[in-house]
Amino acid sequence: MGNTEIDNENVINKEEIYENRPKRKSKIKKIIAWLLISLFILSIIAFSLLPPIMINKMVNMHVDFKETYAAEEFGISSEHLTLKTEDGLNIAAYEVYKETPKAVIIFISGIHNPSVTAFFGHAKMLQENGYASILYEMRAHGESDGDVIGLGFKEHLDTKAVVDYIKSNERYKDVPIVVYGLSMGAAVAINSIGKIDEIDGLISMSSYSSFEDVFCDNMINSEAPKIITQIQKPFIKMYTTFKYGFDSFNINPKNEIKNLGKRPALIMHSTDDTQVPFSSFERIIKNAPGHVETWVREGDLHFIVQDYNMENPESDKEYTEVILTFLNNYFSN
Repeated sequence: MGNTEIDNENVINKEEIYENRPKRKSKIKKIIAWLLISLFILSIIAFSLLPPIMINKMVNMHVDFKETYAAEEFGISSEHLTLKTEDGLNIAAYEVYKETPKAVIIFISGIHNPSVTAFFGHAKMLQENGYASILYEMRAHGESDGDVIGLGFKEHLDTKAVVDYIKSNERYKDVPIVVYGLSMGAAVAINSIGKIDEIDGLISMSSYSSFEDVFCDNMINSEAPKIITQIQKPFIKMYTTFKYGFDSFNINPKNEIKNLGKRPALIMHSTDDTQVPFSSFERIIKNAPGHVETWVREGDLHFIVQDYNMENPESDKEYTEVILTFLNNYFSN
């Protein structure tokens, strides 16, 4: 009898164990599921927070240049212009005139440096070769209005103000217009020619293909895992769209270069550029019409000119020859 009672107790204990096992497994599954959901939510929050943290530091500012130049330092004269954009900002510009010019060149500089006045050396070189120039400071730069840098999403409006000035000026009647940009200014130049039909030619130096592209390319160069950068990219796009408006969604150089049509363009980059990696150049060229000319320099030459000597471009004979050959081939008449 005693053994039977023990056996019955063992049977009851085994039944309780078997009954409890599914409940325990179910609890473990729920815990794992909640952990995974929590991890996913935290990841989404982290990916969403990174763009405003990183980008706001870069763009929520007005750039006051430590160093600017006067045309007189280069042996030329300029007229100071204040031009109004369609969205109501005053843009500072500097006009270097040439009697009966072959073309008017619009210069645009980078995101934080240098001031566009560093291009007075280019303006002098071009004036000597038959070209007029207008150098303008983008919104939120130098003497121009604005407290938010537009990253290329808004600055085509600044270019449009310059184009409107040229088109309304009788002395530039029937004179071609060429946009010539560096770095972010090159992105603005490509976006501008894509948006503004009155622009006749383009010179681009070290443009990024899109802001999210260059942001993620630089993350990869900082040894961030590639999969993380690919996940991050749509969050950057979402943030810039929210910040600059839904009409900015498709504005980027790799899209706008498709609108070039038959207009001439020269796109330059350096192979080891540490600020705007060469992959941006490759993306732009992939979408560019077949007639677009390119010039690639070996090394890390973000400013393209040797020794970063923007103020004296003629010291770089190869660079000067490329620029003047391109302009003379298309605008000498």
